[in-house]
Amino acid sequence: MSVNITFLGGAGTVTGSKFLVQFDGQRLLVDCGLFQGYKTLRLRNRVPLPFEPHHLQAVVLTHAHLDHSGHFPLLVKEGFRGKAWCTPGTRDLCAILLPDSGHIQEEDAAFANRHGFSKHTPALPLYTVEDAKRSLPHLHATPALREFEPIRGWKARFYGAGHIVGASSVLIEVGGKRLLFSGDLGRPDDLIMLPPDPPPGADAVIVESTYGDRLHPPEQLIDELAPLLDKVAARGGTAVLPVFAVGRAQALLHAIAELKRQHRLPHALPIYLDSPMAIHSTATFTQHLGEHRLNAAQCNALAHVARMVQTPDESKAIAAHHGPKVILAASGMATGGRVLHHLVQYLGDHRNLVLLTGYQAPGTRGATLANGGTSLRIHGQEVAVRAEVAQLQSASAHADAGQLMQWLRAIPGQPHRAFVVHGDQEASDTLRQRIEHELGWHAMAPEHGSTWVV
Repeated sequence: MSVNITFLGGAGTVTGSKFLVQFDGQRLLVDCGLFQGYKTLRLRNRVPLPFEPHHLQAVVLTHAHLDHSGHFPLLVKEGFRGKAWCTPGTRDLCAILLPDSGHIQEEDAAFANRHGFSKHTPALPLYTVEDAKRSLPHLHATPALREFEPIRGWKARFYGAGHIVGASSVLIEVGGKRLLFSGDLGRPDDLIMLPPDPPPGADAVIVESTYGDRLHPPEQLIDELAPLLDKVAARGGTAVLPVFAVGRAQALLHAIAELKRQHRLPHALPIYLDSPMAIHSTATFTQHLGEHRLNAAQCNALAHVARMVQTPDESKAIAAHHGPKVILAASGMATGGRVLHHLVQYLGDHRNLVLLTGYQAPGTRGATLANGGTSLRIHGQEVAVRAEVAQLQSASAHADAGQLMQWLRAIPGQPHRAFVVHGDQEASDTLRQRIEHELGWHAMAPEHGSTWVV
């Protein structure tokens, strides 16, 4: 009897990770992410999955980022009744991210309906805040390195992956096979996160490839950030930083706190963190001391370097502060959230700076800015881009190609097969070729919807 994997997301794209493992009539889903980026990808979020959710026995989440967990409330809404296994850190972050995701979807649908720019009447969210809250009791936390049974007779174990609080790789043992899912792997030299744990032996490995075709620069985030913010402050401008609320926001706050401590940025330069989700996520660093590099004092500095902006009225009031300032707001690829209102406010002035803080998936507004776009479509209108646009090269929380290969080389024995996922086609295929040529493993980048026997 064979073990099958069906790639329902994260194949040929860097979003929507969903991997269905089937054996002896039982089904387990590793990750349950939302698609982001191109409209053709986003439309997949509304396509029914090729199984009835109530026929799915279990879910395992590698981490809380929405491209790995954001579909879960919809899965529960449509009938899933089992457990979603994850680490305590992932559970705590999902309790923040998933309701916020529902809130943003409700806000975006309401805005579209008020202004009449949706092609659907009425525009509807994928799920609501209440849908997300109803999914949270299904999350079942278990510590890293402790064996658990997601389905009777199936064994599983989490291994630290770095990346963000709670992020893990997961080993699934079923039908005499050992399947290792990398999840999103962090960098060994990350500013705030610990390096990934050594991987266990496996028959097949499913490995991410976000940066599978490139290397990170040797420059440190603090050194790259300092001159950019100093320059925009000197000309009296505003720096808008689209950030991922979990991980990237905290790394940047830590870097800014260090720059102010080192007197490399003016101590009086106003910093705003305009994301309730990022504010709540920042608190998890104190709750999970020992799972990252920061001590209690650094966590305290992280939480106090910025003015925490909670309400929409407080967010709008930022514009009344004239003079230099720095605004960190979600989302990191400018796909939604409060950062859109700041982009409308500040894109048109050459004194300002939009600083992209990480990977920008094709089809997102962030990718349009990164590629030199002269206008950006936001809330149904075209906004001219006159502000300076720059992109940090050192802020990524993902392992680069060399670091991915280093992690793969550390797998004991030799997996029979490597599936390269969660990357753009060029990145995935480049990593696939390196795996075959340098490691001698059979490697492939599976197509969306394809099923393979392990």
